[in-house]
Amino acid sequence: MAANDTFDVTIIGSGPGGYVAAIRAAQLGLKTALVEKSASLGGTCLNIGCIPTKALLQSADVLELARDAARFGVRTGGEVKLDLQAVHKHKADVVRRGAKGVEFLMKKNNVTVIQGHGRVKGSGGGSAAGSGGPGGRGLVEVTGGPGGARTLATKAVVLATGSVPKLLPGLKLDGTRIITSTEALALEFVPKTMIILGAGAVGVEFASIYSRFGSAVTLVEMLPRVLPLEDEEISAEMQKILRKRGLDVRVGTKVESVAATGKGVEVRVQSDKGGAETLKAEVVLVAVGRRPLSDDLGLQGTRVELDRGFIKVDASMRTAEPWIYAIGDLLPTPALAHVASHEGIVAVEAIAGRNPEPINYDRVPNATYSDPEVASIGLTERAARERGYKVKVGKFPFSAVPKASIADAREGFVKLVGEERYDELLGIHMIGPKVTELIAEAGIALRLESTVEDLFHAIHAHPTLSEAMGEAALNLHARGIHL
Repeated sequence: MAANDTFDVTIIGSGPGGYVAAIRAAQLGLKTALVEKSASLGGTCLNIGCIPTKALLQSADVLELARDAARFGVRTGGEVKLDLQAVHKHKADVVRRGAKGVEFLMKKNNVTVIQGHGRVKGSGGGSAAGSGGPGGRGLVEVTGGPGGARTLATKAVVLATGSVPKLLPGLKLDGTRIITSTEALALEFVPKTMIILGAGAVGVEFASIYSRFGSAVTLVEMLPRVLPLEDEEISAEMQKILRKRGLDVRVGTKVESVAATGKGVEVRVQSDKGGAETLKAEVVLVAVGRRPLSDDLGLQGTRVELDRGFIKVDASMRTAEPWIYAIGDLLPTPALAHVASHEGIVAVEAIAGRNPEPINYDRVPNATYSDPEVASIGLTERAARERGYKVKVGKFPFSAVPKASIADAREGFVKLVGEERYDELLGIHMIGPKVTELIAEAGIALRLESTVEDLFHAIHAHPTLSEAMGEAALNLHARGIHL
């Protein structure tokens, strides 16, 4: 094995889990390879996921603000129009700069980047799986890249290949009328009508984009509420706001069939309240979740265990095959970029013998960049009660926050979930303006095991949106000032 094909750690996949793991591994002095099948680094999140989606959301925010500029005493001088070609250019510029940034970071940290499809080939020939070969190395095969086939010897491998959109059984995409989030990012027209299947974060975000771009949007969710992973009061508020803004929201509604027609798409649905019904639209966006991309990683014959496509790991991200680790959407943990990044750090620190602190998944922030935004961390009220806590709740509406009135963004509220006996802060849930930024304070509070009282003793600047956090804490203690 040539020296330039021998590594301490090889990471397959360059998304926010993989490239962060590569940087941390290099910082720890490990000779590191990063294998990526695409010519552009950054994975789904940067290229066809989080980042371009938020670029479209930013365009929708600006469009809405420009349309309503007169409320703030600003005259635009003419009709405000959407320039979809310019929207896509802005999105592409953001993605390109991000990919170049990741590429720079790899060079800065002396990470060897290899383009091609990476898969585990097995051990280098030892008696125990994963222990053979020179220095107890395993093997990774890279194919399909510009440099031809290549075999890498590596002491450890980190699988970070992410996920792809999940489809309904029997559903066939055509890329134009029946699409996923990937195609929705690149539509060259604004559909007059759009049906979105799934009202989780992805579905609600695209509903926020295309409804403001001009589409008549119908949102269909099989579960009883939109954003079903959020606190129930947050879901109810979002559902009310979406309907107020003209979206047709169908919850508790099962999709029976989806069929393309000469004029668009027909979706047959069934609900307890409305019975059977056929919905029609120009475009149907399927946003029912994602599945792990674990089916072509060469894991057959290894001791790696899978469950419904997800890879089983321990708290150090190690699989049952000692030299193989897995992170990100390959695991049944929250499918979030920031989770993948932290899992990548844990994995390579374990490989380097650093005994990393395990991730507390109760303290992972969630963020939905819809209009209005939603963010949360910690236990919902229901989850806290189910765990046996004696719960107290404090809420405060943005309608009573001066900074929200200044921005004319008064919808939503902050909700704190606390424990009565010790005043422990258990969860923070928000819907409203800029809450995806405000959630950082909540994350620090949980990390430091703050009490609810700590939150209102911390002085929040005035006028800021963050005042809602301190006021919600006061209300939990029945000490409310401004409500």
